[in-house]
Amino acid sequence: MDTQTFLTPERTLAASAPAVELHGVSRVYGARGTAVRALDGVSISFPAGSWTAVMGPSGSGKSTLLHCAAGLERVTEGRVWIAGHDITGASDAELTRLRRTVVGFVFQSFNLIGSLTAEQNVAMPLRLAGARPRRREVREVLASVGLADRLRHRPRELSGGQQQRVAIARAMVTRPAVLFADEPTGALDTRSARGVLDLLRSMVSPRPARQPHQDSAGQTIVMVTHDPAVAACADRVVFLSDGRLVDRLDRPSVGEVAARLARWEEEVA
Repeated sequence: MDTQTFLTPERTLAASAPAVELHGVSRVYGARGTAVRALDGVSISFPAGSWTAVMGPSGSGKSTLLHCAAGLERVTEGRVWIAGHDITGASDAELTRLRRTVVGFVFQSFNLIGSLTAEQNVAMPLRLAGARPRRREVREVLASVGLADRLRHRPRELSGGQQQRVAIARAMVTRPAVLFADEPTGALDTRSARGVLDLLRSMVSPRPARQPHQDSAGQTIVMVTHDPAVAACADRVVFLSDGRLVDRLDRPSVGEVAARLARWEEEVA
């Protein structure tokens, strides 16, 4: 794999290929006798410029799917493509370059460095990638998430919602082709969560039912959540059970997502 192609994700995703593809992916933990199959033959594609929510009960394989799709974990079987490139057999060095240039991550726990300012936290991915951060670029991305007046604030001086916005800005600063989010609103109150969801929506193409905007960023988001209200903000919701994809909803309402989850709980009980 030519790792240099990962330096220009915008050009790579100009092709018609999906942003992320998984073909027959399985992930097994443990040895014989105690082995656990967290993913079982999953095949799915995530279109460029779309927002997909991944749902399912605890232990269904949601986070494992996210980690395998992002190259954080290696698959036991199957293949994974990001931006048209097969990463299944990539070396550790190639995967590191991928994670620093093509994909971004947002987690429930924020993972900010407490001793650094918001500006310094956002600049960190560029430094790790060997680039010299441009102050103007870092400040522009913080302004884009509504934190132009919080550049010199440290995490302890910011609210939970503001810390998550810093985390999103940090993920955005390298202009990743794909943003992976694991329960990005799980630690936030309702108002802060709504602000983060609105920000994520602005990063991707609008839902087909809405009037398109010329300024849409067109990024791809793959998000794990347990909250029907959060999932309903996405373009589609896919459901996992026992490591397998079992259902899908396109442009769902909160009620539709909640009803589908409730039906599953009744079937399991």
